[in-house]
Order: sequence, then structure tokens, then C-alpha cells
Amino acid sequence: MFIRIAAITVLVAGLMAVLADGRLLARAGLVGRCASVSSPAGDDGSWQACRPGKLEGRPNLAQKSCVSRGLQGNTEYWRCEAPIVVSQKPGD
Repeated sequence: MFIRIAAITVLVAGLMAVLADGRLLARAGLVGRCASVSSPAGDDGSWQACRPGKLEGRPNLAQKSCVSRGLQGNTEYWRCEAPIVVSQKPGD
């Protein structure tokens, strides 16, 4: 009985760790994500293209000093003064 409880606990903890990372959910298209794109001719700064996920909308980069430059289809383009650093660890 103890072995079953321990095995289930380990499986649940592993699943929680994988989901907390977020990359798996982003790859599956469940959460919104952004990717760096080249800037338009004559413009500088860092540009991001954000797409919505099935469970949530497009990410809002306004808190990262970015300005929305418009929508094209499902993709929202953002201009940022500095490149956005993507951390591999949640909360960093």
C-alpha cells in the first residue's frame, strides 16, 4: 500500500514540475507565447510576435516596457526598447 502511494506521489510531483516549466504547454499551443522577429526596415529595438494559446490569450508585454504595434491575423507585434530575456526557470 505504501509503495502505491509513494509511486503516485512521485508521478504527481513529476507532472507538476513539467507543467510548471511552461515550455511543454507552450509547444502544445495551450498557452500564449512570443518569439523574437526581425525589426522592420528603418526601425530599431527588439520586436516580438505573440500568438494566443487555446487556454489563454496573447501575452501582454506592456509590463516589460514594450509597446503594441498592432495585430496581423492572430499575431500581435510588440516593439521593446531592450531585448526580452527568457528565463529557463519560473520566477527568474
